[in-house]
Amino acid sequence: MRVLVIHGPNLQLLGTREPEIYGRTTLQAIDGRLRALGRALGAFVECRQSNHEGEIVAWIGAAPGQFDGLILNPAAYTHTSVAIRDALAAVGLPAVEVHLSNVHRREAFRRRSLVAPVVLGTVSGLGALGYELALVGLLAHLRGQAVADAFGGLAGDGGNSGAAGGFGKSGGENPALKAPELGEKNR
Repeated sequence: MRVLVIHGPNLQLLGTREPEIYGRTTLQAIDGRLRALGRALGAFVECRQSNHEGEIVAWIGAAPGQFDGLILNPAAYTHTSVAIRDALAAVGLPAVEVHLSNVHRREAFRRRSLVAPVVLGTVSGLGALGYELALVGLLAHLRGQAVADAFGGLAGDGGNSGAAGGFGKSGGENPALKAPELGEKNR
């Protein structure tokens, strides 16, 4: 399995940009954790970031044949980009939308997602951990597994019911899924 992760505008500033909203975890740390979790689950994860709508659209358009699924944090483009929404719909790859903050607890304009109708699901408000949850859910979908079953390894059963043959460790601990720090406004 090959997964492309696309981070939208201003996400290169994570760790220092409004940490009370977005937390202190850097984009590099998020990407490193996603690649490590991907390896643990038998998947290749490639991460990219752009502040440019056209570049994001081009990456989505080129993804079929190279990637099996997408994880996308469109950031501010969530609310404005018909082009990104249409690219996702056109390629037809399974995709999960991620937002670090709970967009429904913020300004009214952030509550509308143009991409939500064309993705499998949305993870919002769980900080950097949201990306990892999106990866587990996307891989479960790609493998034809019920998403709820993919999280069985996190329930303390030693990983016997987790995705990819069980990814939890004894006692339900999985260092790849250690919860990151959330900003104060997200607690």
